[in-house]
Amino acid sequence: MKTGLRLDEYTKDLWEKRESEIKKIDPFYETAEKLSSPPGSWSSEIIRIFSEYKELANLLSVIEAIPDQKKSLILMNFFKMKRYQPVVVYSHVGEELESTTGRVSTAGRDFVLLTTINNRIWIPYHTIHSTNIPSGVPVYSNTHQYVIYDNNLKEKLLTNFGEVVSKRDVLIQQFFDETLRTNLRSWVGLWVKVETAEKTLYGKIIGTSDHELSVSLLDHKEEVDLRHIRKIVSTRFLPRLSLLRKKFFRELF
Repeated sequence: MKTGLRLDEYTKDLWEKRESEIKKIDPFYETAEKLSSPPGSWSSEIIRIFSEYKELANLLSVIEAIPDQKKSLILMNFFKMKRYQPVVVYSHVGEELESTTGRVSTAGRDFVLLTTINNRIWIPYHTIHSTNIPSGVPVYSNTHQYVIYDNNLKEKLLTNFGEVVSKRDVLIQQFFDETLRTNLRSWVGLWVKVETAEKTLYGKIIGTSDHELSVSLLDHKEEVDLRHIRKIVSTRFLPRLSLLRKKFFRELF
């Protein structure tokens, strides 16, 4: 629409109209002076329902475009929806299925990290047969980002995204889909049990390469192909002590 005004005249007129507008404070979203814009003009429950529908519709569209990634995409989105909530994962162990119960800590691009009272458990997607929530556990909706992040953190993310995210593992997991290889790099020094189809290894994580995980037990180092890993479980002090004692006596006699 042509107004016949020059840009500076139009801008001045627009600002004058804005100054005369009646300003209303939204008690639901207006919690600070900055970064308080609502995500839409609808009520919060409609926005919530529509956002979940839109995410599922986008997921189905992506799956149709790259069907070979269907399993990984569905599992990753399921675990993201259940972050910090208990799940049951059924994975292949030979010809049998093994169930693992824990809370979802990290939902990566090709793995899920579960936590229990005593252990951390890494399970690659390629070994998962199916997953569900434990029987009797209520289904919780995914936590909304406006509840998770305060206004101060949102402002930092907008003004200095790289530095803020790189210093917090939780934010890295939130904004980037980690792979099993990159996630294990942050656990160097952790004692673990590594299960493959052929063998079970115990040792301390010393690093990862493009396709392998490196673990060591005393002076013995082993490389494990990441594609062959069925499960990785963190170990506590007493099991490690028993392993070291057995290895010592084998070398002694």
